[in-house]
Amino acid sequence: MKYWKKISHTEQAERIDAALEINIDYKNKITLGIPASSLDPHVFYDRASFLKDAPLLRTYIQNPNHIGCHTLGESEMFFKGTQDIEREVIELLSVDLLKAAPESCDGYVASGGTEANIQAAWIYRNYFAREYNARYDEIALLGSADTHYSIAKAANLLHLTWYSVPVYDDTRMIVQEALDATLARAKADGVKYFIVIANMATTMFGSVDDPSVYVHALKQHGLHYKLHLDGAFGGFIFPISHPDSHINFADEHVSSITLDAHKMLQAPYGTGIFIARKGLMEYAYTKEAQYVHGMDITLSGSRSGTNAVAIWMILMTYGPHGWFEKINKLLYRTDWLCNQLDKMQIAYYRYPKMNIVTIRAKHVPADIAERYGLVPDTHDGKTLWYKIVIMDHVEVEHLEEFLENLPAIND
Repeated sequence: MKYWKKISHTEQAERIDAALEINIDYKNKITLGIPASSLDPHVFYDRASFLKDAPLLRTYIQNPNHIGCHTLGESEMFFKGTQDIEREVIELLSVDLLKAAPESCDGYVASGGTEANIQAAWIYRNYFAREYNARYDEIALLGSADTHYSIAKAANLLHLTWYSVPVYDDTRMIVQEALDATLARAKADGVKYFIVIANMATTMFGSVDDPSVYVHALKQHGLHYKLHLDGAFGGFIFPISHPDSHINFADEHVSSITLDAHKMLQAPYGTGIFIARKGLMEYAYTKEAQYVHGMDITLSGSRSGTNAVAIWMILMTYGPHGWFEKINKLLYRTDWLCNQLDKMQIAYYRYPKMNIVTIRAKHVPADIAERYGLVPDTHDGKTLWYKIVIMDHVEVEHLEEFLENLPAIND
């Protein structure tokens, strides 16, 4: 690991305090032009004794604004201290988790995986329009039927067509013949340029797409493309459980990746992450933002710097080895569940070495699914699958109790 290491809570607090010292201090420096301040002290009391041991809350109260992308060009000087921490987070994740070359990526902490995915589509739509003089009706989004609904949102917002490719019911892998037929249909519709979404763990099944399937098919059809990986769920587990995989920036065809720290990393909501290779973020430049120092090239605009600090603290608390241990604990629990389901002859899907287990609905009574908080693939009354996600709070004893309620219907 080049950047990722474990450091003590004392060292973390010192680093964060140093960053906050660099940031603007509204109380001790006259600042007339910023339409913001620290959090209202009448509501968010800033003299509570416990704050001395809570660097994240101190950051929250100081209320840093991380507008812009701090890996690229200049940024607002008022929040340089915590911007530096965000910059460290992006570089660490790019290099140590996603196998990019040092200083080869840009990125920022977004509101969530949805924003990060839309950011990718926005960039590539503008890229094709600018570099190829493409019309919007010549650009389309492409991905599997299991792709997150944020891509349908992106298609709607950006006035692009969304082509969804069927997957096999049992393996969740892309049906090659269907992909070829989809590309042929899109070409007949006049589409020449594709924004491809490959999944690093789908939301419902945890299945992982092989990007080379898309790359090969698009080359066969002579089509231009940009490839984005949606790792909103899998980004903090798949690289750990599959360390030799090239489903990351080691694959030259991958242009950008979404991560989401509020899932596996257990960070607060508002901690999505978008990372792209150098030279791409600029395609989202909004020239009208002249009063913002540097370039505002993010979908969200103003955003809290506290979220970047939260991600950094989690990464530094565990370090790489501690994080590997945590993931392996979750995989052990998932293995245990699958072994029990096999013994009970209950049909399910699990992508190897991932922590989502999706069970055929015929094995799970609706009241049991509701009691134990299983998530269905649809709420329209035609449920085919129920999902279990082995998160940190899911103990083997919880799984055991759930399974004890299944045999009566499966005998």
